[in-house]
Amino acid sequence: MNHSDLGHPSRRMLLKRGAALSVLAVTGVAGLTAPSVSFAAALSKEVRDAMTPDEVIESLKSGNLRFREGKMKQHDYLAQKRGSQKGQYPSAVILSCIDSRAPAEILLDAGIGETFNNRVAGNVQNEDILGSMEFACALAGAKVVLVMGHTSCGAVKGAVANAELGNLTGLLNKIKPAIAETVYEGERTADNSDFVDAVARTNIKMTMTNIRKQSPVLNKLEQEGKIKIVGAIYKLDGGEVEFFS
Repeated sequence: MNHSDLGHPSRRMLLKRGAALSVLAVTGVAGLTAPSVSFAAALSKEVRDAMTPDEVIESLKSGNLRFREGKMKQHDYLAQKRGSQKGQYPSAVILSCIDSRAPAEILLDAGIGETFNNRVAGNVQNEDILGSMEFACALAGAKVVLVMGHTSCGAVKGAVANAELGNLTGLLNKIKPAIAETVYEGERTADNSDFVDAVARTNIKMTMTNIRKQSPVLNKLEQEGKIKIVGAIYKLDGGEVEFFS
């Protein structure tokens, strides 16, 4: 790392955040003494409030990089549970799919108290989820709304295949507009994994647009620069979470 890196605001804040968490671990606030143990304490209000939305996004990207490289932090979940017992200060609220292979907290190497999480097949929004996001950002102070889909999504594949099953039918109908909006030259069927992944990307972007349209609260916060609404797709092959706006 060179001196210009240390002078960059985003890097400075990330370093401060890491230092604050390490100090808590070393000083025993979290009940630990080993300096190698990081993320021993829950995210504090002071650290969270000092971060910008862009810095929160960078911290999520860094967490995914640690996940991919097998260098995840040693989370003391019991210490994080104790540290967040009287208050929570998550930096982001995540809307992701229920797929068992795509648990956002693990993929982003986040601990207890760091993220709010909504999970529903196909990562689509509804009034309850929008209300939850509004609570997370407007009342609890989260800086980022992340819509995270994934490759090989069964819900997207079901929508492309016109699957019908009880209440699932209505859920898949919310994904279908993304099929028509997806520009793709190849075979547009559920058997074509590339097309399914293309629709998944479109679905993420349309969900972001719908959040802005259907939640004046979140749209206003984003226009004021207090939050950012971003998308991402988790790649089952390789483990990368690719972020986009």
